[in-house]
Amino acid sequence: MSYRSVFKPGLFEGQTVVVTGGGSGIGRCTAHEIAALGAHVVITGRKPEKLGVVKAEIEAAGGTCETHAFDIREEAQVKEAVEKIVAANGRIDGLFNNAGGQFPSPAASMSAKGFDVVVRNNLTGGFIVSREVFTQSMEKHGGSIVNMAADMRNGFPNMAHTGAARAGMVNLSMTLAHEWAYAGVRVNAVSPGWIASSGMDTYTGEFKERIPKLKGYCPLGRLGTESEVSAVVCFLLSDASAYITGTEIRIDGGVPLGNRSMDLVTTDRSKSFNGFHLATTPKVLGGE
Repeated sequence: MSYRSVFKPGLFEGQTVVVTGGGSGIGRCTAHEIAALGAHVVITGRKPEKLGVVKAEIEAAGGTCETHAFDIREEAQVKEAVEKIVAANGRIDGLFNNAGGQFPSPAASMSAKGFDVVVRNNLTGGFIVSREVFTQSMEKHGGSIVNMAADMRNGFPNMAHTGAARAGMVNLSMTLAHEWAYAGVRVNAVSPGWIASSGMDTYTGEFKERIPKLKGYCPLGRLGTESEVSAVVCFLLSDASAYITGTEIRIDGGVPLGNRSMDLVTTDRSKSFNGFHLATTPKVLGGE
């Protein structure tokens, strides 16, 4: 079996696309779709063994993939890795800055070190990777960059660090879109809301207990799928979005639109899309 994409076969034929944080979750799903659409996908992360598993999955489905293990927060590691990718492939056509991570904590209990670590993971690292991909390849050849943000426009209680970082990523995307447009480089951001992904199983305690209840706050009455994020990323990487840059696309089921003056109408009529042939339900939502 292979990825069941809504996009035409061969959409990314002959292209090299980098996906950071490609060893799990949304990054893994998106890497599969990009490879299924003909690109040579390069997945990165900190754990070689996780990357190796995804590489084997992609190749078993008929795609091509290479892996590079490094920490996006470490400037020297990023520079060296991008040099190797360009040397091996000639150029980088697309970049999905997906890597990141956070932990729940009230702001009053959050240490400065914890805040800094998450901001470096979700903002600074993405900047470093973008800069190196641009200066080492895209400045000469053009390309498309898609940055991962999040649903943080109404604040992000218990996640002050990642809320600040993701808001910064949206603003950074706008800035880079303006500065790098002369080189034929487009930069956009995606902001997923509550997506049923393996990342949900990393949470514990009270935050974990709330996850199964989240769909009750969504106008569409459900959580999103990894495929629904991947489809937007592929659109932004493709020529179909050739006149779109410096924007943010929200993938959140309309959650930020409501207020306490109107109760949600319960619904089960929202259709979901799941093209990922290896998708699984997170354990916190009843998966195995």
